Amino acid sequence: MSNSILLAILVILLLAWYLSFSATRLDRCHHRVETSWEHLDALLQRRAALALEIARNSDIDPATEMILTSSAYLSREANIGDREDAETSLSESLKFLRESARNGELTIAVNLIDELTALTDKIRTAIAIHLEAIISVRNLRDKLVFRFFHLAGRAKWPEKYHFEEDEL
Repeated sequence: MSNSILLAILVILLLAWYLSFSATRLDRCHHRVETSWEHLDALLQRRAALALEIARNSDIDPATEMILTSSAYLSREANIGDREDAETSLSESLKFLRESARNGELTIAVNLIDELTALTDKIRTAIAIHLEAIISVRNLRDKLVFRFFHLAGRAKWPEKYHFEEDEL
């Protein structure tokens, strides 16, 4: 009889350890999503600031300057719900500017174009890391153990934003 009680206690302790380990793992994954989003957000803010600098320090026509400036300000100031459209608009504006600069239609300082290219590469990498973190959290939360024992607590499902699929 005491062997069966010891075995039951051991099973309960192993289950408790497994659930604690799983909850900690999920918490680390949620933290990874948050930190990857913060890094991506910082890069997007830098891109908007760079777009404003390009608009002010190049000889683009006033209409293009106004579009670039307004999309940069919108992406910097918008809340996350409205920011998706603003980031997409800024991506399209910057893509147009880079293509025009390559074709020789616009003269933009080479250092600004180089900085924009480097920043765009960093943003692509940050988006890939952020999306991978989201996928890992969603995969964990879809498992039966996580759903049955409600290991995610009240944490929100990580969101994927439309501008993360933009062609940069």
